[in-house]
Amino acid sequence: MKVIASSLRKGNIVELDGKLYVVLSAENIHPGKGTPVTQLDMRRLSDGVKVSERFRTTEQVERAHVEERDFTFLYNDGDGYHFMNTETYDQVTVPEDLVGEQAAYLAPDMKVKLSLYEQTPVAIELPQRVVLEVVETEPTVKGQTASSSYKPAVLSNGVRTMVPPHITPGTRIVVMTADGSYVERAKD
Repeated sequence: MKVIASSLRKGNIVELDGKLYVVLSAENIHPGKGTPVTQLDMRRLSDGVKVSERFRTTEQVERAHVEERDFTFLYNDGDGYHFMNTETYDQVTVPEDLVGEQAAYLAPDMKVKLSLYEQTPVAIELPQRVVLEVVETEPTVKGQTASSSYKPAVLSNGVRTMVPPHITPGTRIVVMTADGSYVERAKD
């Protein structure tokens, strides 16, 4: 299916020269003079090589047909990350390099979306937010206002983030999986 280059987003799968690429970032650039272009940073699915391409924003690019299915995370071992299809109970193994930095947020029984191309996983999408416990943080300094600054904290999955001064170790908080940023205290 042909689409215009400017409509491509992170996670889309495109086909160039008979090879599949996953879009890592897409940026539309509008220079003062000249034609607007779309800068795509992509990773080749066959061997993991990263490439950068520029297309005119109106140029047509072949977008691969990818199925998105709901899966449940089971466990991680030396072979990779194992997921189960919630409808057919089929199990799929996803290589570590495909999961990448998002692996820190994976928890048993977590629902994720896997993009499959001819039954092979090519991309993973985690829930936008997860609840984690703060295991370590600095004590609050007396007289520090809540709005002024954030302090560093370590979460139960080992990820470091910045939290408001009133958060103490043992507090469960909601964080964004995209960048690990603090959202709010968990309501549970």
